[in-house]
Amino acid sequence: MEDELHPEAAAIENAAGRGSIVVLCDHASNHLPARYGTLGLSDADLTRHFAWDPGALGVARALARRLDSILAFSTVSRLVIDCNRDPSAVDSITTMGETTPIPGNHAVDEKERSRRVMEVYEPFHAAAASAIERAAARGPVAVVSIHSFTPVFKGVARPWHVGVLFDRDESLSQPLLAQLSCEKGLVVGANEPYSPKDRVYHTLDRHAQRHGLPSVMIEIRNDLIETTDAQDLWGERLAEALGPAFEQALSTTGGDNTKTAGAA
Repeated sequence: MEDELHPEAAAIENAAGRGSIVVLCDHASNHLPARYGTLGLSDADLTRHFAWDPGALGVARALARRLDSILAFSTVSRLVIDCNRDPSAVDSITTMGETTPIPGNHAVDEKERSRRVMEVYEPFHAAAASAIERAAARGPVAVVSIHSFTPVFKGVARPWHVGVLFDRDESLSQPLLAQLSCEKGLVVGANEPYSPKDRVYHTLDRHAQRHGLPSVMIEIRNDLIETTDAQDLWGERLAEALGPAFEQALSTTGGDNTKTAGAA
């Protein structure tokens, strides 16, 4: 009998959290359910950045603990399907990881794509919507997604320690940029190393921006968050910056952003 997909494709932690900032982590895991084997990749390949965002879940957990926030994250590798892409996009199921071919994704037909959407993409987005709805029941909320990026991509070094990504709504991103930029020696990028033109704002647009909720995507260079201690330090750093940034965002938006929260 064919192996079943890992039954839990998404998770919520601290569901009773009282914090006003919901934390998401789209690329938290490099887990491949048994039916996919290794997708033709080596064990070493599956630890690389194109299989997941190394260190991101540790930072997301540390941030959620510090803010008493609800955390929602995917438990399946983005190589199966990228939960931060519109599932109709060709690259939502990538055939290339940086310069490494993904053999198991080269012959994905529409039936298989639909299965991956149903079993991996939709559970994560249902968890994200549920987390936001829970938080919004208590008052105004913001949504933050935590990612990590590789220090060198296709031979090009990336100088930033952290990137703050934003799209049309800048109510949270601009005060957060100001907060982080005050830290001496910290190299902060605005819409670096990615930006919405790279179609990386899908999750935050679906669950936050289009519903009037302040949102921001945070990318941390993954060599800076390799250990639990480093992840905890970044969680603390981001919590200290996000608190006042959220207060400023509320003053910008008028503080009433709960009407459509949780819609997906």
